[in-house]
Amino acid sequence: MSMNSWQSSLLQTLAPQGKVTRLALVGIGNEFNGDDAAGVLVARQLAECNHKFQAGQVLVIDAGQVPENIVGSLRRFEPGVVLLVDAAQMGQSPGTVALVPLESVTGMSASSHSLPLSMLAGYLQSEFDCEVHLLGIQPRQNESYSDPSPDVLTAVQQVSSLICRYVLAGATTNQ
Repeated sequence: MSMNSWQSSLLQTLAPQGKVTRLALVGIGNEFNGDDAAGVLVARQLAECNHKFQAGQVLVIDAGQVPENIVGSLRRFEPGVVLLVDAAQMGQSPGTVALVPLESVTGMSASSHSLPLSMLAGYLQSEFDCEVHLLGIQPRQNESYSDPSPDVLTAVQQVSSLICRYVLAGATTNQ
């Protein structure tokens, strides 16, 4: 499989030697606001490939609009890596996927959640002594009661497929 930049970066971040240990994936967004649903759609698709997960090594959470409410689940799971997945205004074409440096997330992303992800990430890093990464998907629109755009749905499928196939299934990055 030929990989582009975000795919290679994601695999190196989550499975540097081809092995993931204690990964928590947190899908964030509002399913009723078009492309803002990107993160929760990724989480829901990954929940469908649950049978491939190595027992006790992966936790998938659909956090919706309140990612700060998942701290208890993360505390019980004790992750080594937390991957936040959210719609993010990156000034790119709709459906663009990128690992977003947490230092660049100063306020809110495209989502409607109330706590800035930079604050949540800082808290998780200090509380759980884990790595926290943000995978952003560039939205086209976030209108209330609209469906996600085709560009974002394609990106959601690509992200879900990559994570399920190579990271959650325990495959190596060299396959």
